[in-house]
Amino acid sequence: MFFKRLYDTDLAQASYLIGCQQNGTAVVVDPVRDIQRYLDLAGQEGLRIVAVTETHIHADYLSGSRELAARTGAALYLSDEGGPDWQYGFDHESLHDGSEIRLGNVVLRAVHTPGHTPEHLSFLVIDGARTDQSVILLTGDFVFVGDLGRPDLLDEAAGGVDTRFAGARQMFESLTHKFQPLPDYLQIWPGHGSGSACGKALGAVESTTVGYERNFAWWADYLADGNEAAFTDALLEGQPDAPTYYGRMKRHNKAGPALLGEVQPLTQLSSQDISAALERGVRLIDTRPREAYQAGAVPGSLHLPAGKTFETWSGWLLNPAQEYVLLAAPEQADELRRRLWMTGIDHVTGFISTLDRLDTQPQAPVPAAELGDLSRAFVLDVRAKSEYEAGHIEGATQLHAGRLTHNLGLIPRDRPVIVHCQGGARSAAAVSVLRAEGFDNIIDLEGGYAAAKSQVGA
Repeated sequence: MFFKRLYDTDLAQASYLIGCQQNGTAVVVDPVRDIQRYLDLAGQEGLRIVAVTETHIHADYLSGSRELAARTGAALYLSDEGGPDWQYGFDHESLHDGSEIRLGNVVLRAVHTPGHTPEHLSFLVIDGARTDQSVILLTGDFVFVGDLGRPDLLDEAAGGVDTRFAGARQMFESLTHKFQPLPDYLQIWPGHGSGSACGKALGAVESTTVGYERNFAWWADYLADGNEAAFTDALLEGQPDAPTYYGRMKRHNKAGPALLGEVQPLTQLSSQDISAALERGVRLIDTRPREAYQAGAVPGSLHLPAGKTFETWSGWLLNPAQEYVLLAAPEQADELRRRLWMTGIDHVTGFISTLDRLDTQPQAPVPAAELGDLSRAFVLDVRAKSEYEAGHIEGATQLHAGRLTHNLGLIPRDRPVIVHCQGGARSAAAVSVLRAEGFDNIIDLEGGYAAAKSQVGA
């Protein structure tokens, strides 16, 4: 059996390519939308992708299952568990509890494990060349290393009402009846790692075992005692802010993400092309480091640096209906466009690599010592709720940076608005969004809360 984990560090997301080397066939589990990585790996290993599946209807990224099946001609296997509200809206082979995907000696057996979502499946992997017993459990967003999939996302990001309590109850039942009876030696390979918003305390280790989690996970004692109420309270407490774009991802993944097909390399544009594009309403995504952006940027451009959270923040801050062009090095442009696909930002029509011959303006932050009288100012804290609760500037209003575009009406236009995060990185992006939306009263607080708390009454 061939087994390979492919990991996206930005999304903290794992997908898997599993193959039978005897007959040269493979299945991909939970692929992302940039499918070239799977095609390349399968080719290197002499495998042909004949099956594609996923553990559930994802909310944190656009699935590549439909794209990969269309490109390769592979059969697409998806869950039909969870009831009528949780059925995929496009053609697929149906999976239920106990269904199997067979690839020569390799078998993937579906296990219905609701909790994170009602239709959620895990997959027992059997290497029939060695044994008829399972060796791996692909848990998706059911059991993570040191944590569990959060059951509140359908409320927080997908328009549900109190579904978190039913989800927590289902999670308890899935752990009790599906997880607990499994052998200690069974390897656990989850769908996410540390940094994902699909849980609150995911471990950084790639995999774990049933025995380790059953004995040492935070939830182990609740199951041993049969205390569902205490388990529910502990599971729901302290979950991080749910990204607003998760609802959009969920809807698109359920209906079927648009197929990208064969995509041509991104076109490099001239300064004249960019000027004309900006005139007709195209937005420029400035992917340079913060210091370069603040030294001088095109007015109305969006600051989204090409770092490890580029995909996540593109989902938070960008509008999928908007046309964009990139400011990026030539060797980066196509890679960044592929990363934008992950959250459905498909309308990227070109790039520039320099701001020469374009009008720019400084975007410099202001030190706290130079702010002067704050009596009329509106202080906007764009950190997470948990950061705000741990300490904040007196009188500040908390609104996560990723929620700005959905709450512009809460921000005044008739007095100074002082924007800050913890250290200055998130506020630079937030300020660029507000200025692009026509706010001309925005002040970026240099150094954020960490630098300013002693001077502005924290």
